[in-house]
Amino acid sequence: MVILDATIVNVALPSMQTSLGFSTENLSWVVNAYTLAFGGLLLLGGRVGDLLGRRPAFIGGVLLFTLGSLLGGLAQNSGWLLGMRVVQGAGAAIVVPTVLSLIATGFPTERERNRAFAVFAGVSGAGGAIGLVAGGLLTEWASWRWVLLVNVPIGVALCLAAPLFIGKSPRSEGRFDFGGAITSTGGVALLVYGFIHASESGWREATTIGSFVGAVVLLAAFVLIESRTSQPIIPLRLFASRNRSGIYALGVAMMGSLIGMFFFLTLFFQNVLAYSPLKTGMAFLPLSVSIIIVSGVMMQLIPKIGQRLPLVAGTVLITAALLWLSAISADSAYLSDLLGPMLLYGFGAGMVFMPMTMVGVSGVEMRDTGAASGLLNATQQMGGSLSLAVIITVYGAATSDATGGAAHVLAKGASAGFLVAAAITIVALACVVLLVRPVAEDAAAGAMPGADAGAETEPGLTADGSAPAPSAEKPE
Repeated sequence: MVILDATIVNVALPSMQTSLGFSTENLSWVVNAYTLAFGGLLLLGGRVGDLLGRRPAFIGGVLLFTLGSLLGGLAQNSGWLLGMRVVQGAGAAIVVPTVLSLIATGFPTERERNRAFAVFAGVSGAGGAIGLVAGGLLTEWASWRWVLLVNVPIGVALCLAAPLFIGKSPRSEGRFDFGGAITSTGGVALLVYGFIHASESGWREATTIGSFVGAVVLLAAFVLIESRTSQPIIPLRLFASRNRSGIYALGVAMMGSLIGMFFFLTLFFQNVLAYSPLKTGMAFLPLSVSIIIVSGVMMQLIPKIGQRLPLVAGTVLITAALLWLSAISADSAYLSDLLGPMLLYGFGAGMVFMPMTMVGVSGVEMRDTGAASGLLNATQQMGGSLSLAVIITVYGAATSDATGGAAHVLAKGASAGFLVAAAITIVALACVVLLVRPVAEDAAAGAMPGADAGAETEPGLTADGSAPAPSAEKPE
């Protein structure tokens, strides 16, 4: 539900514009308002579950998301809708790291954790594509309002079921790091906004420059605060692990290339191939199905082959798919030219999502699991927005002097965009090869999945990578 809402509104944007009187410039913020709130508040959201307990954090986040969906679906003007998209993003920022923390700490054996991560990774990987399908169905068969209202019965059902299926978790002693929360959220939001604004108005525009300057100041203040406070929102020791550093780079490239692919292919399907919103959504269905199937296969294989091989092989396939898509032209057809690289991308993403999530939240103290999962998802959301902004900038430069019809111009720009996306994933591949060295988990010792060994063992963990007794924690 949370991942899906990042894309479900895309095919409904023209209907929203007509209904609520959006200008063309403001219409893009129906997507951006959600992404900014989601990415900017993830760091704080990861801490909520640690300090308040994961079950109440989960229920509270779902309630907030559901409320934003309900009021957004009833919106009578553009400002109302954008405000509710921010509320949805805030709820999502609490839910996602809480779910990852529940998986990382709630399954006692390696087999159970692998199955849980496989389900999470499959759903997350396919969420964006499923959102496009669902958006097309709801917009054509009902109304644009239902791309938001559809979340309401699901959210209510989740809140009612949560006490039955999610047990109480220990709460960490401590307090909220409001200084870190304000500077990190403000810095991330300004950074994302700066890149998005640059793609629309140029890199030398005053607002763009001001956003980047403000982001640098706030993020520098964030690092200073985190290095001095006793209970930081993001413990800087999380960056000490080279495994997680490599995974953060991979997350940026993965989300950026995925959103970029959706963006360009959606434009191509509707503006060149003349697909309807529903047919456009259905055209992405093979991609989402391939991600789900391969993620299920990875669930069975990772205990046997480890995490590193799927990470490397999957990133190679994703890069190859983007290079294949860079050959797009005005004459490209769906079956002969686009379906193949989409399936190849789905295979690669299905191989990567599960081990990427496992390594990203592994080898940390129990009290830091929410912060670790929040940071993992924050890098992915930031990467999606920032990478897409860079890709769109390249697209604009490539099409500025293009000649020929609209289809030719779009294809030329999309080709350049796919090449940039491939370059980003090549950098991520180098980070994975050079940095990521997960070791086999010792299930009997109770280590977190993929916990680093030797010099990579996190402070506060025992020699075998397992967490010590949580003496600083109390039951709810």
